[in-house]
Formats: sequence, structure tokens, C-alpha cells
Amino acid sequence: MDELLPPAPLLDAARFELAIRRLADSLGHGTDRSMFRGAGQEYEQSRPYQAGDAVKAIDWRITARTGRLHVKEYEALRRVPVWLLVDTSASMTVGSRRPTKYEAAVCTAGGLALACLGRMRPVGCVGVGGRSLVVRPTLSRLATLGWLHRLRRYRLDEPTDFAASARLLEPLLAERSLVIVLSDLHDRTAAARLARIAQEHDVCLLVFRDPAERGLGAGILRAREAETGRALTTTGRFPSRRAEDQLAALRGAGIDGLVLDTDRPSTARLRLFFARRRPLAGRRP
Repeated sequence: MDELLPPAPLLDAARFELAIRRLADSLGHGTDRSMFRGAGQEYEQSRPYQAGDAVKAIDWRITARTGRLHVKEYEALRRVPVWLLVDTSASMTVGSRRPTKYEAAVCTAGGLALACLGRMRPVGCVGVGGRSLVVRPTLSRLATLGWLHRLRRYRLDEPTDFAASARLLEPLLAERSLVIVLSDLHDRTAAARLARIAQEHDVCLLVFRDPAERGLGAGILRAREAETGRALTTTGRFPSRRAEDQLAALRGAGIDGLVLDTDRPSTARLRLFFARRRPLAGRRP
């Protein structure tokens, strides 16, 4: 099955754009002090005050020390690019109820993308799956909506390959970037590749989880993995901590993250996450 399926009801064009705009509006507030803000200025030097300089730019510390007015000068405005790595694989598209992990991830990616544009941060996308989707960061709203609408369609048999996606992404990371991964982390190659990227860039994870993955009830279950077809035997007696355990392990590599359950509200948690977080790695000398 290599044909993309029509969008699910939640990803209907009109509903989709309304949902991502609402999320973007919410994320656009309360995140000013975080890396999510995007554009930033770094102090460069102080110089003597000149007629016409803004009063708010006065460097009061040096002014007090020298007895002469000085103002702070800053480096040119920086726009840190944002890359959204969206998992398009089969394990994201199947679920016990709506929305599926894929629907939730695509809507979240849309809200994040529009919020980034609102902060004048160029945003790009890489599809982590079998299809070819690599879009360089841009400030164009039209181009961003274009790849978001491409993501509305999906396959039920699409594989995932973080290693291949990372190979496509790494040459494009010419400058320090914020990389946001939206996935269920079912690919075992993901951790090592993300740790490598986090050595030079700010990486965070949004892990999507279906209600059934928190606990499937008592008993032994035989199932088949959606992407590979591999047979497996598991138990659903105890709630799964797989997502939390993976995030805890990746935190040691300088990556922080958030688990988002598809049956629970996520907007407030996303706002708090981006408002509070600081880059844990990727600090260049």
C-alpha cells in the first residue's frame, strides 16, 4: 500500500487550519523568555551616548563608573531556524481512538510552525518516514501551509527511519538550530541520532502516546508491529513507562521532552514546556 490515504476528519482542510491557528495563538503568548521566542540580541559593547540614542539603551553600570552616559550596543538580530521532524510512520497512524498520534502530531506541528512564523523564526520540516519530505526553513506562511497540508495525508504501512532522516537533515544544519521532534519514538535508531544532533543544536522531543499504550489491561497479548510486521508478545497488566524512560535516558544527552497523551488536553502543557525550557546542549564556544 503506497498510496496516501485521504485526510482523517480531524485533518479536514478547514478544521485543520482553524485548529492550528488556535494553537499558534495560544503558544504565541507566555513564551517570550524561552528559546521558542526565536529572534534574539546579544550584548556586544558599550559606547558613549550620542544625541538621538534611546534612553532605554543606557548602560547604567558603566555610566555610574565613568560619570559619562554610555549606551549598550547589540549584535544584529538573530533568527534561529526551527526544524520540525514529524514522524509519518505507520505506528503513528493507528490508535485505539481519535485523535490518533499522527493527527495530534500534525496539528501540533502546524501550531508550532505558525507560532514560529509569528515570532519571525524561519521554520522547516523533515518527514521521518518512507516518503520524501524535506523543506528548508522559511518565513513564508504560504510555503509553510503547503507542507502542512501535504502532511494531512498518510499511509497505513509507512516505515520509519530516523537514521536516514538524520542523514538528510545534518548537512542542512549549517547554523545553530532548534530541532523539535514529534514522534512516538518506536524507531530504535532515534536516540543515537538525536544525541549526535544535540551536540551542536538545541533538540527537544514531543512524544505522542495512545491511551492503549499506557496500559492494555491484564493478560498476555500477541500483536504485530505496524511498521515492520514483526510479531511480538507483551503484557498489558501494568501501565507503560516506555516514553518517560526514553526521555529520561535522552536527557543525559542534552535533550529534554514532553509526553503528550492523545486523549488529554495538551495546549497548556505545551505552553508551559516552551515557556520554561532552556537549551540543554548545543552550546558552542
